[in-house]
Amino acid sequence: MREEEKKPTSTIRRILKQRWALSAIYIASAAIILAAAFLLQNSFDDSAKDGKEESAETGKNYGEPSVEVNSNLETIKMPVADADKSVIKKQFYDVNADEKAQEEALVFYNNRYEQNKGIDIAMEDGKSFDVKASLSGNVTKVQDDALLGNLVEVEHEDGVVTRYQSVKDIKVAVGDKVKQGQAIATAGKSQINEEAGVHVHFEIRKDNIALNPLDFVDKQASAIQSATEAEADKEETPAVEGSEADKETPAVEGSEADKETPAVEGSEADKEETPAVEGSEADKEETPAVDETDESTDLESGTDEEGSAPGEDTTEESDSLKDSLNQSN
Repeated sequence: MREEEKKPTSTIRRILKQRWALSAIYIASAAIILAAAFLLQNSFDDSAKDGKEESAETGKNYGEPSVEVNSNLETIKMPVADADKSVIKKQFYDVNADEKAQEEALVFYNNRYEQNKGIDIAMEDGKSFDVKASLSGNVTKVQDDALLGNLVEVEHEDGVVTRYQSVKDIKVAVGDKVKQGQAIATAGKSQINEEAGVHVHFEIRKDNIALNPLDFVDKQASAIQSATEAEADKEETPAVEGSEADKETPAVEGSEADKETPAVEGSEADKEETPAVEGSEADKEETPAVDETDESTDLESGTDEEGSAPGEDTTEESDSLKDSLNQSN
């Protein structure tokens, strides 16, 4: 048994003692390592290609200004830190509001009245305050303007822009990314609306059309897109335009057209063709009622056509016979 156990061990030792044994082992090990490295390299190449394709797709819009992806999910906020302590000095001019509200939303400057395209916000105590970004976005305009009181414009998704006027100590520049609630300036004054005092003029625009900010405060930014689409649909097929189209052929015009051939004219035309009076006169000429009456009276009186009464002739004959008889007697 011991001899049998020693045989395999002695065989391995013999092989290892050979000069080519170590070289063969090294070559086999190297082949196994190279094969494993090759397989790993291929797997890495495939994953790298997939990554390049994805990066190529995402890099198509490289160079264009980036916009916060989640800005549409944000809730629109007032551009002040404490909205409860703020007051609105001048409302947005709404074309659908009553006359009094429209007059209060007009801005008077240089002997001219202009419609207020935003809301003018101030603090109850009249002091200055930090102007906050209503939504996250990119700063696209920073402008010094004494009339408007300086201007900061922030662009968002779907053509939505927020504007902050009548500000000072501007803390951002064009190209900066701002987050919702970030301080971008300090409230100031403007020449166009001196009555408001220290305030910020806040606007929300969609495709450069001013909207009432109070209609969208505490709502998601996507509500702006939905509201504008609904308004566009109403303008395409309004109910008023349909009624106006129907007015093109009104019932009044139809009655006037009928008046062109009125019933009176029709009756007059009928009278001219076969009037009742002429018809009666023609009948009278052919078979007058007077002749029939005369004939009926003659028959009743017992006269003939010559006017003699047959009863009278018979009486005269009887008298002449009597005379002749008397003479003979």
